[in-house]
Amino acid sequence: MIQALDVPPQIRAILFDKDGTLLDFDRTWSRINLAAARHGARGDTAVAEHFLRLGGQDPVTGRTAAGSLFAAGNAVEIAEAWVAAGAAFDHTTLARDLDRIFAEGMTEAVPLPGVPEVFAQLSGMDLLLGVASSDSEASVRVFVEGLGAASSFRFLCGYDSGHGPKPEPGMVQGFAAATGLTADSIAMVGDNTHDLEMARRAGAGLAIGVLSGTGTRADLAPLADLILDSVAELPAFFVGTSTAAPVLASPAPSPT
Repeated sequence: MIQALDVPPQIRAILFDKDGTLLDFDRTWSRINLAAARHGARGDTAVAEHFLRLGGQDPVTGRTAAGSLFAAGNAVEIAEAWVAAGAAFDHTTLARDLDRIFAEGMTEAVPLPGVPEVFAQLSGMDLLLGVASSDSEASVRVFVEGLGAASSFRFLCGYDSGHGPKPEPGMVQGFAAATGLTADSIAMVGDNTHDLEMARRAGAGLAIGVLSGTGTRADLAPLADLILDSVAELPAFFVGTSTAAPVLASPAPSPT
């Protein structure tokens, strides 16, 4: 049974994570990460498998572990880990190469069901939308442009956009500045604890976890105001226009 809750009436904007929130994480990233690992290993299969495991991806199943480098880190952090493990690159060159591989991979990203429709529905409610990712800003732009949804967003941000990495608060603060809102007017939506930690540090009005990516309910519950199966459920909870308070349902359990 759906339970309606009172929520902050000032919510006027939604900031989305990208990977696992808007796109299917494993179906998109398993092949991209494999290409990146092979590049970092200079084609050595055994070393590439080692780099995959360091990143948090199972070389056999292609699944990525919650909280791992691939799930929550950025290209610089991955490059640093692989160079420390023996990759024959300098950190800067490898990070640049990874950003290129990741952005190229976004041309074949697999969006989660209903995502383009969600953007249109939420925009129609006068909610301002943004994306904040641990991927590069270039990758974010390739993804939203591939969906034909770039016009839906007021703010696109990557780890390299100058707002700092997750879980620092800068991406939420940057979205607030770009929209002329305060942080407590923003709902942050993500599949990872880094997303929700960022929301809490920034003073976001809502921290919403989704179970469509690498994070589990147990991971997200201590930080989330609400947990949904996916962003496809958001329009049912955000109703009205910019002059009406949204309505939420299915609250996350309180941590014990």
